Amino acid sequence: MGFGRNCDDMQRGAFMRNYMIKRILWILPMLVGISFFAFVLITLSPGDPAEVALRVNEIVPTPEAIALMREQLGLDKPFFTRYVEWLLAVVQGDFGNSYVNNKSVFQEFIMALPATLYLSAVALIFIIFISVPIGVLCAVYEGSMGDIFVRVFIFLATAMPGFWVGLLLIWLFSVQLGLFPTSGMQAANSVVLPAFTLALTYIATYIRLIRNNMIENKQENYVTYAKARGLKESIIYRHIFKNSLNEVLTALGMSIPKLIAGSVIVENIFAWPGVGRLCVSAIFNRDFPIIQAYVLMMAVLFVICNLIVDILSASLDPRISQDG
Repeated sequence: MGFGRNCDDMQRGAFMRNYMIKRILWILPMLVGISFFAFVLITLSPGDPAEVALRVNEIVPTPEAIALMREQLGLDKPFFTRYVEWLLAVVQGDFGNSYVNNKSVFQEFIMALPATLYLSAVALIFIIFISVPIGVLCAVYEGSMGDIFVRVFIFLATAMPGFWVGLLLIWLFSVQLGLFPTSGMQAANSVVLPAFTLALTYIATYIRLIRNNMIENKQENYVTYAKARGLKESIIYRHIFKNSLNEVLTALGMSIPKLIAGSVIVENIFAWPGVGRLCVSAIFNRDFPIIQAYVLMMAVLFVICNLIVDILSASLDPRISQDG
């Protein structure tokens, strides 16, 4: 028995190791493709980046000035030469300089990133501590008035656009009740309204996901067997909840990059000094290096989180790595 178990463990370890190697190797060409797409955005954008760089600095774009700026930006070089040089610089953490203030794009992101991470972390806390207990209670008391009310809330919360929810929360809790600031990072409670606005759609999604998964697991044979043995309902529901978590954890892992990348609208509504607001400001100013870096960073974040989620899912369910 012990020898057979050791063989199974070794086989499972080999499957996991091969699966992780394959997933990591697949990431390399994917990251190169993403970097190429981000670089092409500058080439396909309307107008000459050199002329844009002159105009945002209030310099008259004469042919001589444009030619000089193109030389400074390296735009006079062949396309693939520029791409390779840019890619090598990005690998070293150099995304170029902003057209507006000539500051390092990487430093601009480093300054704005903590505010976005703080906002996303608080939103994630709201998601976990609201959706999990409500989803479990809806599954336990399936068909009750509370369950029906929550299902109506799920429908409404999923349908409401984020910018409208943010404006409603500002009007009610800031303007009418005066409980929270309307914008910025003025105090410790400034994060409550933007974080809840960012989290609302996810809260509704995870309540539905947890509820539906637990209701499906309630129909499984092991639940019938547990009831026949006379186990307490609290113990039975604990096992149901644990068996319903795999899909929820996978979705939650993919929600983290969505929270960070999806904070653009919320940050602009609440004047939150994060990466999303920096990106929108760059779009209005046509600050191409910042837009380019934002697209690349968010895409890489999605790829890395997807890799982590896949590995965690495969470790929880060996069938995934074997199928892969």
